[in-house]
Amino acid sequence: MKKTLTAHELKQMREKKPEIAVLNVLEPETFAREHIPGSINVPVKHESFATKAEKQVGGKNRPVVVYCASQECDSSPTAAKKLVEAGFTEVYDFEGGMKSWKDAKLPVEGQKDTADTKPSSRG
Repeated sequence: MKKTLTAHELKQMREKKPEIAVLNVLEPETFAREHIPGSINVPVKHESFATKAEKQVGGKNRPVVVYCASQECDSSPTAAKKLVEAGFTEVYDFEGGMKSWKDAKLPVEGQKDTADTKPSSRG
């Protein structure tokens, strides 16, 4: 079964269920540029996407959230559908993707300058 999430629902879910796997399903270059902290990159275009995802997350019974660039991007719905068809039991589609994550002013990791989204002091 596939469910959809908002940025704040995803943030809350990660706090309540630290075991949840968050998959960025875009190409590696895009992932390297920016991604949700702690997310794993498994490109949906990879020919054995579901198998690779299963290995990365540790099994089909682990809850999985997939995301891509934005609401307009069709990679995360495609990935969610593939995972459900492959037998994953708990699949969520974070439809808003990186755009809505950043719009919600949530932290971002990557090689791009993200000084405006990270705290300036570490403590």
